[in-house]
Amino acid sequence: MRRNARNGKVPVGDTYMSYAAFGQGEKAFVILPGLSDGLATVEGKAILLAKPYEMFFDRYTVYMFSRKDRMPEGYSIKDMADDQAEAMRALGMAKAFVMGVSQGGMIAQCLAADHPELVEKLVLAVTAPCVNDTVRSGIAEWLEAADAGDHRRLMISTAEKSYSEAYLRKYRKLYPILRFVGKPSDYGRLRANAGAILNFGGAGDLGKIRCPVLIVGGSEDKIVGAAASRELHEMIPGSELYIYEGLGHAAYEEAKDFNACVLEFLERGND
Repeated sequence: MRRNARNGKVPVGDTYMSYAAFGQGEKAFVILPGLSDGLATVEGKAILLAKPYEMFFDRYTVYMFSRKDRMPEGYSIKDMADDQAEAMRALGMAKAFVMGVSQGGMIAQCLAADHPELVEKLVLAVTAPCVNDTVRSGIAEWLEAADAGDHRRLMISTAEKSYSEAYLRKYRKLYPILRFVGKPSDYGRLRANAGAILNFGGAGDLGKIRCPVLIVGGSEDKIVGAAASRELHEMIPGSELYIYEGLGHAAYEEAKDFNACVLEFLERGND
């Protein structure tokens, strides 16, 4: 068993938020995943999710959160950030290190801007300051596949837009089985998350973020666009920017040094 891997639920309003936790460090490291959370939550998956984060375990307890179980109509990115703040407070997090990936990065921007007392440092990975044409195009394609019940098409489109050509050459042979991978009983949760992204006009208060910020992007990102990370960097005073050349939206998975770079950023100046 991964060290102290455990699953939990925290009450949020009239529903709950699932999380997976692992590690034994005194500091809290909160991870907010992307739109994939609309297909499969982290519920019950702590042992499966823990391995990539083992280097954090001595100094951090890592929490990976899903969005809350029941999402009302019109649920927005800002609403998600407010609920995330409520969940963190309920778990006794006075201040945490936060990383948001893709849609999770949009939520993390709002969390740091609107609830600065909860965020020690912020990592924004392969995300954007607002919805743009690249994001709209991808989501439209995925929702069309979901409406048709074509899960294989949905998964192939996601893979083709996320990974580098070198990676895809190795794994395209698995495409025939993708219609079975992570298929939900319905796509309501995906639609709710996608709707929040499509209505995300930006945190609006990015200039209010005062904690240290690391922005990580991929030069070939086909989901949020290659320029999105640079736009965020320009809008958040004092932020750091790192672009993985030749990688796309899945840079956080493909780059072997990604978690090491994040850990170095989190630890810098803390001793």
